[in-house]
Amino acid sequence: MSRRLLHALPALALVLSAGAVAAPEAPDIVLGASIQLTGPVANTGRYYRDAYQIAVDQINAAGGVKIGGAAHKLALKIYDNQSDVNLSVRQYTQLVTQDKVNLLLGPFASNFALADSAVSEKYKVPMVQGGGASDQIFSRKFKYIFGTLAPASNYFGSTVEMLKALKPVPASVALLYADDSFDVSVAQGTRPLLKAAGLHVAMDERYSTNATDFNSLLSQIKSKKVDAVLVAGHETEILNFVRQAKSLAVAPKMYSFTVGVPSEDFRKALGADADYAFGMTAWLPSAALKDRWFGDAEQFARAYKAKYGYDPDYHAASGVADVEALAQAMESAGSMDPQKVRDALAKTRFDSLYGPIAFNAHGQIDLPQVVIQVQGDKLAEVYGAKGFITQPKYPMPAWNAR
Repeated sequence: MSRRLLHALPALALVLSAGAVAAPEAPDIVLGASIQLTGPVANTGRYYRDAYQIAVDQINAAGGVKIGGAAHKLALKIYDNQSDVNLSVRQYTQLVTQDKVNLLLGPFASNFALADSAVSEKYKVPMVQGGGASDQIFSRKFKYIFGTLAPASNYFGSTVEMLKALKPVPASVALLYADDSFDVSVAQGTRPLLKAAGLHVAMDERYSTNATDFNSLLSQIKSKKVDAVLVAGHETEILNFVRQAKSLAVAPKMYSFTVGVPSEDFRKALGADADYAFGMTAWLPSAALKDRWFGDAEQFARAYKAKYGYDPDYHAASGVADVEALAQAMESAGSMDPQKVRDALAKTRFDSLYGPIAFNAHGQIDLPQVVIQVQGDKLAEVYGAKGFITQPKYPMPAWNAR
């Protein structure tokens, strides 16, 4: 979308016949982003494009962002980085230096956010992103990066707690992870959790990002008779992993994945083979999650499904929260000046459809992960901060016994 430059109306407010005062129209505030709309992770990247758009539309419909008595509409400038990190960095540089966008929204995936946030830091333009959770993004003492995903190092935290409560407790665990920054952070955080839980780690293996062949790892799982398999990876990798597990008849007592399980597309892609899979999510569409612009998370989920034809998951909810955080910060600062918005973001506190937004000193929020499981044609909440919510389907039967 090209940036529209609108001439502000005179400062004298227009007095309506009903006695209300309309804020003068003001230039658009342009939010820029580079997103994976094609390439290997485009299926997840589209959540962010769609989330940003529905959030912008909803905020504009409610009157826009109020700054200094003027109502500003939001606009988006989005590029397709084609799932290429180097292209993404170039596009963010273009957004800031040539397109002169006001503020930045993030890409999907930690390795992209890690690289792209260097652009926001260099040019001192705040970026709010809900696509990267790696602890590495927030360990560099950058001042202009803010994240709405919980730390990757604790993604399996609730899952490990659940493992200790399962009957029987898994006798052995395999930890598998891709070699990108998110999955490495997941593994680094999960190892001490497994050790503290007294669980035996039979395998701790890294695989290549975008890997398509998991036969060797699956053969090891089978030969070592591993009970619980924890896999950190992206959705296409997990799909390949499950399909090959079935073809090799590798069925431990349980599988748990960092991504995929909350996604409607993932479950449709696997059909009945998704049954019994565990995952985690920091968000589910609950009416208890109140929101200034959408009403609550249930209303948002219905509006999202009606607009795009598929259900939102936590990626979409975090993407909406990114836009809302920038809007809230601009109104709090009374300015769209990047430095003032950055300072307001650091202090912001508000309730969103995604959950409470409050950034820590490193620029990241923390939300608890709820363990979920595919149970037949339903996605069930299984384990949370207070223990079991729904009884898990455990242990998983052999593939040919389903």
